[in-house]
Amino acid sequence: MRIMISADMEGATGVTWTADVVPGTEQWQRFRRVFTGDVNACVAGLAEGGAGEVLVNEAHSSQRNLLLEELDTRARMLTGRHKPLSMMQGVDSGVDGVVFLGYHAAAGAEGVLAHTYLENSITGVWLDGVHASEGRLNAALAAEHGVPVLLVTGDDRTCEDAADYAPDAELAVVKECVSRYAAICAPPQVTAERITAAARRAMSRAGHGRGEVRAHRIEVEFDATHLADAAAVIPTVEPAGPRRVGFDAASMTEAMKAFKIVTAIAAGAVEGIYG
Repeated sequence: MRIMISADMEGATGVTWTADVVPGTEQWQRFRRVFTGDVNACVAGLAEGGAGEVLVNEAHSSQRNLLLEELDTRARMLTGRHKPLSMMQGVDSGVDGVVFLGYHAAAGAEGVLAHTYLENSITGVWLDGVHASEGRLNAALAAEHGVPVLLVTGDDRTCEDAADYAPDAELAVVKECVSRYAAICAPPQVTAERITAAARRAMSRAGHGRGEVRAHRIEVEFDATHLADAAAVIPTVEPAGPRRVGFDAASMTEAMKAFKIVTAIAAGAVEGIYG
């Protein structure tokens, strides 16, 4: 069994505010080790459950956050940016399951550091009319390739969201949301046990299935009109409201590639503290 872990950082054990996840800060250096601990706990559970190979795809920001020198030797790590499928690079390689580790709630929803791709310029994303987190988007991409979502870890709001888009997945809550920048956190020793046990159970559902390619529509709402105007210059992207754009794609793979372009163009249109 070959399993992939898509490892984001906002939903890692103990993470609650900006400096915890921004590369270069003292807090980020501290939480890199905690984040790696969450990944190792997951690898341990997957291996105990029968995984023969685990690929960890770094999915946060610079995608250079995990500590390779502390990584469980039963795993390999895909690190660095500019991967065609970004957070989900590797899902098309015939893996038998995917874990969403350290995930977070969607932009416009309650949750610790909740956002969707852009930290604060996107106020909502909709996939086929349903309010979508990064987890929901990535689950749709996994389904297209016949890959089941085995486990989701993050705060309690993240896991509530996952129970809807991946109802058969195991869930591991590592903290309880109090606000966007506050949470009740369990110590790493406790969350490690929780993640390992959930990963071990999750392996009972591993197995590559038949994917289904179909058309999808994504709509993105921004916090300012000029960001929507900037994104709307992309061919196939059309205005869908004063601060919203939408586009249709023949597959989820194409939809996610287009979504990456939309977010990149919008991010480039942000002007200082006025956005």
